[in-house]
Amino acid sequence: MTAKSLTTQLVRKFITQRKVNSRKGDNGKVLVVGGSYMYHGAPALSSLAAIRSGSDLVYTCVPKINAFATRSLSPDLIVIPMADSKLTRGTVNKLLGQIPVDINSATIGMGLAIQDIEALKLFVKSLLSRDVRLSLDASSLVREILPIIEGQNVVITPHEGEFKRIFGDSPGNKKTQRLASCEKYAKKYSITILLKGQDDIITNGKTSFVHSTSTPCMTVGGTGDVLSGLTAGFLSRNKNTLESASAATFVNGMAGKLLQKEIGNHILASDLLDVLPKVLKPFDKLKK
Repeated sequence: MTAKSLTTQLVRKFITQRKVNSRKGDNGKVLVVGGSYMYHGAPALSSLAAIRSGSDLVYTCVPKINAFATRSLSPDLIVIPMADSKLTRGTVNKLLGQIPVDINSATIGMGLAIQDIEALKLFVKSLLSRDVRLSLDASSLVREILPIIEGQNVVITPHEGEFKRIFGDSPGNKKTQRLASCEKYAKKYSITILLKGQDDIITNGKTSFVHSTSTPCMTVGGTGDVLSGLTAGFLSRNKNTLESASAATFVNGMAGKLLQKEIGNHILASDLLDVLPKVLKPFDKLKK
């Protein structure tokens, strides 16, 4: 299958625009679940990226040991502390009672410590039963989750190592190999795959896109967390996982290119958040 290159004209069709008379909540409600004793910044980066994408409300679920630090990072974050330091079934049952019932999308896994795989399966299954569109990343990308997400409105965002962990198969080194491998598993499980790399590949097994960033500065930690937040943010307004993941990839890559021109190969992941408005502004057009 031939993959199409992402362009500004194409991505403009993927980003849902605000209506002139919209009210708070109309432009998407996102849930971000992540963090651990060691990784407190990952869910914050994702959450702020989701807000920058245009979502109205973003709820950030982190372990209670991280709640204070996460709140201190930004007054824009709505933080829901988890009962435990790791994801357990008890934590999941409490979270399901705490989070709003009308969440549109969620991203799970960035920096998240998972004590019980059954807890992850329960959480994902419960959110899908509420018609929540999901973006799964990092520690949530395990083989055991595949039967739960098969045929569902889900996008996964692995790098090469995570791809091998969830599918038990390396995507390969060449672009043609990576594309074929992604298409194979996307079609097999009826999900959308966003394989991160120098050439990002996005496919649902039927239609495929590729986006080459060629920005070595994007290897810095946290850029994938920003990508996950953008994906969930766009998913909160556009139910199409392929389009939302493609838009997130394009916007994240454009932000990286802009930063490399401005400051070279010395960026922080948080720098991406600062330039997202500049990247996204050309896509703004209010709907009546």
